[in-house]
This record gives sequence, C-alpha cells and structure tokens, in this order.
Amino acid sequence: ATVSPFHSFLFLQGLETLSLRVERHVSNALKVVEYLDKQPKVLVVNHPALPTHPENALYKKYFPQGAGSIFTFEIDGDEKVARKFIDNLKLFSLLANVADAKSLVIHPYSTTHSQLSEADLLASGIKPNTVRLSIGIEHIDDIIGDLDLAFKAL
Repeated sequence: ATVSPFHSFLFLQGLETLSLRVERHVSNALKVVEYLDKQPKVLVVNHPALPTHPENALYKKYFPQGAGSIFTFEIDGDEKVARKFIDNLKLFSLLANVADAKSLVIHPYSTTHSQLSEADLLASGIKPNTVRLSIGIEHIDDIIGDLDLAFKAL
C-alpha cells in the first residue's frame, strides 16, 4: 500500500509535535495520580509513579522522566458508584481509546473487559469499582477540576 501525499503530510505534522504531546500527557498524568492518591473517595491508584506501587523502583530506573498517561484507580464504592462518577465527568470523553489528545474515561469491568470471567477480571486487576483514565493534553486545572466536580457529585 502507498500512502497519499496528503496523508503523509498529516502524518509528518503529527510526528513533529509528538514529543511535546507526550511530555504533556505524562506531566498531566503524574499530577492526576497525585490528586487521586490524596482523594478520600479513592481506595487505590494503580500507577507505578507512586512510592507504594510494587513496580516503583523499576519505574524510577527505566522512566526517570515519567511514563504512561493511562492508568486505573478504584473508587470507594461499587459498580454503581463507579458508573455515576464516570457519568458526572464533563471534560472526559467516555471512550475505550487510549493515548488520545483529549482525556478519556471508561469502566473496564462493564466494557473492555466484560467478556472475562470473574476470576480473570480479578487476575487482571479489574474490579466493579475500577475506573480507567487516559489523561490528555488539556490544561491540568481543567482536568483536575472536572475530576473534583465528579467526586463532589457522588
């Protein structure tokens, strides 16, 4: 297959800003991880940047500038609470995509992983109260503000 000249141009335009977008993704994600880690309505944040995460030493060794804008957390409550939280978000788009320019949210228990057995879900770290975020490049105050409003609406 041959890529058209126009599509090649678009591809190159995206590549030129990729490093800047990834820096913003990572920076925003780390700030959201810190916010969620202090949020009383969150039980667990699953991101290796946290000192309590079992892979933190490897994370620091191999990703000293940070890595990953996609992670999960467990909200204090059941599936109904997790879905209500997701429904209360306004900035985040309800999509199963990952690494988009915009922030995304999904309930993996009832969507992306719903075909798995209960044992496989638990082995994958997916519980009824698990929420997956893919943090985008919006201004961090807007991202955290949206999360904050969603928690307050619970």
